[in-house]
Amino acid sequence: MKSALLALSIGLFAGAAAPAFAQEATQENEGPLEQQQVYEELNLFGEIFDRIRSEYVDAPNEKELVRAAIQGMLTSLDPHSGYLDPDDYADVREDTQGTFGGLGIEVQMEDEVIKVISPIDETPAAEAGVLANDYIVELDGEPVRGKSLDQAVELMRGEVGTDIELTIIREGVEEPITLTITRDVITFQVVRSFTQDNVGIIRLARFTGQAYAGVEKAINDIQEELGDDLEGIILDLRNNPGGLVDQAVFISDAFLSRGNVLSTRGRSAEENSRYDANPDDLDKRVENLDMIVLINGGSASASEIVAGALQDQKRATLVGTRSFGKGSVQSIISLGQNGAMRLTTSRYYTPSGRSIQAAGIVPDIEIFQDVPDELKGRDEIIGEAALDGQIGGGTEDEATTGSSVYVPSDREKDNQLQFAIDLITGEKTNEAFPPDPK
Repeated sequence: MKSALLALSIGLFAGAAAPAFAQEATQENEGPLEQQQVYEELNLFGEIFDRIRSEYVDAPNEKELVRAAIQGMLTSLDPHSGYLDPDDYADVREDTQGTFGGLGIEVQMEDEVIKVISPIDETPAAEAGVLANDYIVELDGEPVRGKSLDQAVELMRGEVGTDIELTIIREGVEEPITLTITRDVITFQVVRSFTQDNVGIIRLARFTGQAYAGVEKAINDIQEELGDDLEGIILDLRNNPGGLVDQAVFISDAFLSRGNVLSTRGRSAEENSRYDANPDDLDKRVENLDMIVLINGGSASASEIVAGALQDQKRATLVGTRSFGKGSVQSIISLGQNGAMRLTTSRYYTPSGRSIQAAGIVPDIEIFQDVPDELKGRDEIIGEAALDGQIGGGTEDEATTGSSVYVPSDREKDNQLQFAIDLITGEKTNEAFPPDPK
């Protein structure tokens, strides 16, 4: 397994298309340059760099100039390649690992102070007595007012084992409350599960390093709650922007006992890989359960790997709207103390040999939500096909129309979810469910 392969979130580091003169130069030199021509182009860069250093109206920061040039070079390739400075690189590693040093509270900004939505169970914040609806007005004696939510969250995060003092205003308490909390390792809760009408629903928000473990625990919890009454499982991948390729493979394998999950193909032999499912205790426990996967226009990358594998292997019926269409894989290549570069190194293919690049995955059953009037026309995105510089090369027709990303917060009004539940319980029928493995 290549742990360095990442199918990262959509929109991140999306770059503009190359300027017109660069496009013209590409057309004139359709093949690779000769070695001497490469050196000539590098000499041109050096000449321009020197002229900027010596003649620009103000003395430039040479380090920033070089990094901007690197960023421009990478983003001109496609929307998902880019340069990560050391801080960005640290953020990406934290994001994909699914853990960070912090307090363990879900927050939002309200009236220029931090409102606690909920403390996460068994975290420093919960153990210190932070409650939902508390207002955090100071961090280490520094007023929150005037800071953005990101700035405030950054202050609350930090090295594990370090302390931070929170000043809290709580309804019904006259004086502000001061709490000193020691930061600890906090794990993103990327998986949530619940049951309805003897159906287990697993909502996966991101493919971080915690994704497979979260799905496995959700299956265990659902089976423990419903036992033999469990009729089927719904895997909700709507608006899941992707994440780690290995987690997509593991989660696909959780519901498959054999067969291909995906293959990747790039320019170098080391980027050409095949990933297959293997029998294990987990897929044995769910093999006789009906399964539905929910997707929509925000389901991208690793979400599409899982959806494509389960659809092609006839393990699950896909319900919802067309997915985003990100069919490429990025490698994060460390540059030591200089950060890292993210480079598109391969396309991936579903078990049937489909490349869904810029096309997306079409669900077996298309179900639309009742979109509020104020959101109509703004709830749809074309997806990868609309990004400047997308690499193309897919095996399906590129998307030309939008796909909805709207999911109502009220489950009772969630047409896609309720339709999926009704299919599993037999309240509704469709020729695409269950899929015929033959």
